[in-house]
Amino acid sequence: MFVRVAPHFIVPRADPEILTLTWVGHTSFLIQMAGLNILIDPVWSERASPLQFLGPRRWVPPGVEFDRLPPIDAVILSHDHYDHLDAPTISRLADRYPAAGWYSPLGTGDFLRRRGAREVVERDWWDETTIEGLHLTCVPAQHFSGRTLGKRNGTLWCGWTLRSPIHTLLFAGDTGLHPEFTSIGARCGPFDLAILPIGAYEPRWFMGPVHMNPSDCLEAVAQLQTGQQGKPLIVAAAHWGTFKLTDEPMDEPPRLMREEWQASGLDGKDLWIMRHGETRVLR
Repeated sequence: MFVRVAPHFIVPRADPEILTLTWVGHTSFLIQMAGLNILIDPVWSERASPLQFLGPRRWVPPGVEFDRLPPIDAVILSHDHYDHLDAPTISRLADRYPAAGWYSPLGTGDFLRRRGAREVVERDWWDETTIEGLHLTCVPAQHFSGRTLGKRNGTLWCGWTLRSPIHTLLFAGDTGLHPEFTSIGARCGPFDLAILPIGAYEPRWFMGPVHMNPSDCLEAVAQLQTGQQGKPLIVAAAHWGTFKLTDEPMDEPPRLMREEWQASGLDGKDLWIMRHGETRVLR
């Protein structure tokens, strides 16, 4: 159903004035920014599950082969659900890139350290930190956490903003529509690029509070515009096309997103519906 293409990120690292975004799948992206190689919500396992013989299985292989990753400087995480925090991938990355920094919401640090991560930084909403000149802010999201039924909401969930002297990026995390997008835009914008979720939204009575659909995504964009100061905002669609988590057809989120984006009169070139493995570049 979905096309997988060869990635074209820059090896070993991109020039600091260039930002590249490569879609691995779901909310897993490789970001090259400020001369650094950054992974967000990396998942390379076959299933988003504690068991690799049961649970949501990939529809498309990872867009980047693990052994072809460039040197990873940082890993940024949004929360502890299996489709975002994958224990086998964490262990592989920690073993392959022991000097990498790990940036995660409150309560997740011990999980990472037990799997080999060394430099772990936990942050609460609106807390800040830096990676070699790249400024990070942990920002609010509307979701929940927990890897078992008996342990719910014991750790935080979040999004992140990344600001270099050249570019500013928002990774909204896994989230429903919430009013803090306005505050995020005002406090951390304007943004060049926003990675926003558009899938896993049906049935709405159940998924509406925690997962945005395309209409919600457009409302989030409208809220972010308050901090854009007239600057165009590129939106990269995430959280679709990789794991079958909910009731809507797998190809519905990108189709509706394109239709509603066009109906809203927004510039089509500012919507990135990427193919698995695709690399896009901002200079």
